[in-house]
Amino acid sequence: MVKSIHSFSLVFSLVLMLGSTAIGQPLARAQKIKTIIIDAGHGGTDPGARGEYSTEAQITLQIAQRLDTLLRNEITDTRIVMTRNTDVYHSVTEKANFANRENGDLFVCIHVNAAPPRKTVTGYKSVPYYKGKGSKRKKYYRKVPIYATSPNPAHGTSTYVWAADRSDEKAKGIIEDERYESSAEVMDIPDVNSPEAMIKARLWSQKFFKNSVKLASMIEDEFVAVGRKSMGVLQRNHMGIWVLQATNMPAVLIETGFITDKDEEAYLNSESGQVELTRSIANAVLKYKAMVDGK
Repeated sequence: MVKSIHSFSLVFSLVLMLGSTAIGQPLARAQKIKTIIIDAGHGGTDPGARGEYSTEAQITLQIAQRLDTLLRNEITDTRIVMTRNTDVYHSVTEKANFANRENGDLFVCIHVNAAPPRKTVTGYKSVPYYKGKGSKRKKYYRKVPIYATSPNPAHGTSTYVWAADRSDEKAKGIIEDERYESSAEVMDIPDVNSPEAMIKARLWSQKFFKNSVKLASMIEDEFVAVGRKSMGVLQRNHMGIWVLQATNMPAVLIETGFITDKDEEAYLNSESGQVELTRSIANAVLKYKAMVDGK
């Protein structure tokens, strides 16, 4: 009996020692960001915005591939999944469904912005028009403006998030606003008033919207840190919105620069420009992941 008590005491002491060691160490947190989806905007039959010598689809794929390589090397415990690795077209519905099937925890969409040429009045000219019929028909003149166009100087970055509280207005904006994105990006957008869309909008409001804004803010902060002009975090009111609204995860759409600006097009196509942009986005994603994972 004495021997049994002695053995029990020894075992109990070992358990206490091990327990105190475990208690002294912080508990490992579960990894929350396990899969990151990278989407290169446009592609294939949809080249997106055009510059003097390059297209949005070309640039977004190059930046997305660089980001894919960088994140794979720096967070080896996280799946990095590309929506496309070649010059191929997928509708926004296909992209969102793909991201959801892959159980993404974060959706990062790469785009390039564009702005229409500026029009200025350089003078006026007289244009004839007629009134009346037969012998009463008379000729009149009216002055109409003469326009000259010049490249739009708009430049800089912006990161968009879905405005979950204005679905009706956004649906209208998606249909009507064709200034920046090609129509191929919105061919398959479902009815935002459908039960499925309403459920997803509520999910966004409750769970994803704040985290999307946090990541978008981090991305723009990184751009500013390397000297880029930032137009800030914006709510996406025009085409391409569906990839933000229909992905069941925090999601951002990054406008990396204006392809319609001569200097920005050169920057977006350069090795140094793409490296700088990629590093900035990666830094923000790593900080966001560390924040969400609690590290």
